[in-house]
Amino acid sequence: MPVSLKGRSFLTLKHFTPEEINYLLDLSADLKAKKRAGIKGNLLEGKNVVLLFEKTSTRTRCAFEVGVLDEGGHVTFLGSGDSQMGKKESIEDTAKVLGRFYDGIEFRGFKQETVEILAANAGVPVWNGLTDLYHPTQILADFLTIKEHVAKPLNKVKFVYAGDARNNMGNSLMIGAAKMGMEFWGLAPKELWPAEELVAEMKEVAKETGASINFSENIDDVKNADVIYTDVWVSMGEEAMFEERIKQLKPYQVNMDMIKKTENPDVLFLHCLPAFHDLNTTVGKDIYEKFGLESMEVTDEVFRSRHSKVFDEAENRMHTIKAVMVATIGNL
Repeated sequence: MPVSLKGRSFLTLKHFTPEEINYLLDLSADLKAKKRAGIKGNLLEGKNVVLLFEKTSTRTRCAFEVGVLDEGGHVTFLGSGDSQMGKKESIEDTAKVLGRFYDGIEFRGFKQETVEILAANAGVPVWNGLTDLYHPTQILADFLTIKEHVAKPLNKVKFVYAGDARNNMGNSLMIGAAKMGMEFWGLAPKELWPAEELVAEMKEVAKETGASINFSENIDDVKNADVIYTDVWVSMGEEAMFEERIKQLKPYQVNMDMIKKTENPDVLFLHCLPAFHDLNTTVGKDIYEKFGLESMEVTDEVFRSRHSKVFDEAENRMHTIKAVMVATIGNL
């Protein structure tokens, strides 16, 4: 049967079948090819989109804004100080108002509950641009990048995530891998593994898709990896945790020793960005002064190596986010 996502919200990949995820990836590739060919889009012509941001962003905001404009739509950005949502007006009431003005609503912020309340009350599709629990649009960009650079189908890929495996990226990559039949490994100290309930849920999904969900504290388990992925050791809102996270995660830094342990000369390195790989940021300099680290979750050597496709991945945020909007509110 043809896939139709018209009118659907995009809150977590748990709500989508493998066929629906593949549809979004194929649509992303088509939209990317169209943009590369210089073809002006009209699939969001006459559509109005609002972006609600509690947390700042580079890639997510720009991807949504450019994606809307590329396809002929209009976009409004509301930062944390630009509306009364949650202050003088409830999230529910705000959703009901914005749903009268806009065809689609994006939310990027802290609580997953917030994006779910918006979706339950807006009457139009709501898209999760990141919460503390999930980051589903990022996973689409990651998987599109893998499809472009790894010469095997997703369900044959060994995917290793090294770092804080219970953050929104660890959760979302595990969900995506389970859905797409991948061999997923989370490398982290046990105290930073995902919630047992979520792992159990994804292992049930894996029984249907042929995926395997694994967690380990042993770096040697990167052997035969097709992809190594990492994220920052401290998420937004956890800045006081740097010293503790460094102690926990320094052994899981992605460096050339880890790359060599894969025994795969073509292993891919991915990162959702921003990355602390050098001293060219104020945070990087501060960490160096306090802890003597020139890089954190990934070394500069790996980040700039031929294994790294992080900027292809970043570009793919736009194409995949555009696909989500086109699929759910577009003129298809």
